[in-house]
Amino acid sequence: MNKKLGIIGCGWLGNHIAERLSNRYKIFVTTTTESKIDDLESKGYHTTLASFPNELNPEMKEWDAAKELDAIIISVPFSGIRGTQIPMNDKRKNLLNFLGDFKGQLFLTSSTGVYPETEKDFTEDDQPAKEVESESFILDKFPQANILRLAGLMGGQRLLKNYNISNLDQLVNHIHYADICSIVEKMLDNQSESKVYNVVAPIHPSKEEVINAQKDLPYSIERTDIGRTISPNKLIEELNFEFQYPDPRYFHL
Repeated sequence: MNKKLGIIGCGWLGNHIAERLSNRYKIFVTTTTESKIDDLESKGYHTTLASFPNELNPEMKEWDAAKELDAIIISVPFSGIRGTQIPMNDKRKNLLNFLGDFKGQLFLTSSTGVYPETEKDFTEDDQPAKEVESESFILDKFPQANILRLAGLMGGQRLLKNYNISNLDQLVNHIHYADICSIVEKMLDNQSESKVYNVVAPIHPSKEEVINAQKDLPYSIERTDIGRTISPNKLIEELNFEFQYPDPRYFHL
């Protein structure tokens, strides 16, 4: 366990990744919440209190741990919520200053929200990372960075049946956290660099289909394939990846 992995933003997803990899890597994490430090350190993680405000922080120093890390996963949102225009430039500069001149393997968790609300099957080529503001900022300084465009994060207690949902006939683009962890692990092992992947389960049922399956209710309506879907084919082919949870209807099993 000589290798060292940093996770910037050890929230719901960061915690799952850390747990998955803690038997292979020495884990270094950041949190914005002081009360979480004891819990994270009790798991054996080296923890730093760090936040990335929307205003430029002239006191932002390079992460002390960065120079000794083999890889860093950035699991903090650096794009505004869809439909809102929040200036992010200062927040992004804070992150870049925190990373310093990091030379190792780097991952930025982005979102399938970079694709427009159009009924088609989107591939990575439809939205080159250099043309996406919330992704290009990291590539400009760290061309080795991998961009992971995550679909709706699901698994554990995060199941569609537990939420108030509208547009039930809409097709879903979801991903189980266990598959994200496997993809990150495989990319770490492969020493992947400068990759852009859609991280999304390959099957796209409607919201109603997912909810009915998770509630163990019948579903008899003829399903549609028409809608906005995100394709994971590039990831499947390049990583020879097999999803543990390919179908969001069965994320609860």
